[in-house]
Amino acid sequence: MIVTTPQKPSPELVKAAQHLSEELGGRFVLRRQETLTGLRKKHGDESLLVVDPQGLRYYDNAEQPLYFHPSMAYVRVKRLRKGERDPLVDISGCEHGDTIVDCTAGLGSDALVFAYASGPSGRVIAIESEPVLCAVVREGLKTYVTAHEDVNAAMRRIEMRAGNHRAFLEQLPDKSVDIVYFDPMFRQPVHESSALAPLRSLANRDALDEETIRQAVRVARKSVVMKEHAGSGEFERLGFDCAHVNKIAYGVIKPT
Repeated sequence: MIVTTPQKPSPELVKAAQHLSEELGGRFVLRRQETLTGLRKKHGDESLLVVDPQGLRYYDNAEQPLYFHPSMAYVRVKRLRKGERDPLVDISGCEHGDTIVDCTAGLGSDALVFAYASGPSGRVIAIESEPVLCAVVREGLKTYVTAHEDVNAAMRRIEMRAGNHRAFLEQLPDKSVDIVYFDPMFRQPVHESSALAPLRSLANRDALDEETIRQAVRVARKSVVMKEHAGSGEFERLGFDCAHVNKIAYGVIKPT
């Protein structure tokens, strides 16, 4: 993977790009006046990460780059701001001050809803197994600005971590967090979208296993929640009670 910058970067941006190339095992290349297409052809590499002041843009064979945007999460949070309900918040029992582990962070949409719902005294740890995707979302959460300061603050509170969620859960003490959340749907999106094509090339499509759920139940005080396709059979296989069904469904386990 090539890691580069806009054509006229600041020294700080060059340092940031060099740091990310080391973190992600990429190859830092000075942009100079080269086009992105030219860089890819010159170095024979279709994977390219552009380190921009507004965030990161990741390109592969897709027409559109992958970048961070709160998307529907912003819509959901604006509804919460108006006092409306959110199914995930209700089903999980999320309240101010809660600690949440989002085991399948993806683009950080549900992590943002949790961060807003748990408030300034809450904590959201978002685990993403794919390092490039984790970096794109992590940097986007630091820099993206909405029209609402409380939403911006919620984004800044999310702790993105690259790694294996089962390994993370295994090192947590019993009953040490309030909510553990899984969204395997993210690995197999409901909607086809050319804008999300780079995401699919990065996505980890591994199924959840029983030991991971056992670890989640061990560390959660309130609930373990999973989002899935309705009728997928995953709820029954992993021991979840189906709590909400529409185009998608939520399953929940209440630890004892």
